[in-house]
Amino acid sequence: MYLTSGAEATVHLEDGVIIKERVPKRYRLVELDERIRKERTRAEARLMSEARRVGVPTPIIYDINGSTIKMEYITGEPIKNVITPLLSERVGEIVGRLHSGGIIHGDLTTSNMILHDDKIYLIDFGLAFVSSIVESQGVDVHVLFQTFESTHKDHEKLIEAFCKGYGKTFENADDVIKRVKEIEKRGRYA
Repeated sequence: MYLTSGAEATVHLEDGVIIKERVPKRYRLVELDERIRKERTRAEARLMSEARRVGVPTPIIYDINGSTIKMEYITGEPIKNVITPLLSERVGEIVGRLHSGGIIHGDLTTSNMILHDDKIYLIDFGLAFVSSIVESQGVDVHVLFQTFESTHKDHEKLIEAFCKGYGKTFENADDVIKRVKEIEKRGRYA
């Protein structure tokens, strides 16, 4: 069953397993495109597994073949449909663990979080990378705050709750939140 497709990949469900396949880019040389897609697929799977090791719930990777990942299908409700300040605080704790592990999600939105059995799972690590730089962490959090502001009422309460949770699990949380404010100011004047 087809689920979604984006600029980078198609995702479908087959026999209870998610199959994510990176799509070829016709503007690249075929050999280069294949290499890039394979490298990005391996990196995504590696970072999802590493995130699990640092305490962030993610789908279990079953197999990687070329530019295709087979992984656990997480049933549940997207966080965007059920977000509350309490859940936002828990999201902050999860992102704090992720950043403590030196991982940047790259697409931190409430659409890439699923509530399943009272556990919040992060999905879609297609843009993830390794970094402990405050700017990268700040951009990651800024993207989430923009999602809160554009799609959720009471976004101020969600941001406040996120910051509380983030500070519980990430020792550099104050520096990152300060950077988020600087990033917001840059955006206003661009």
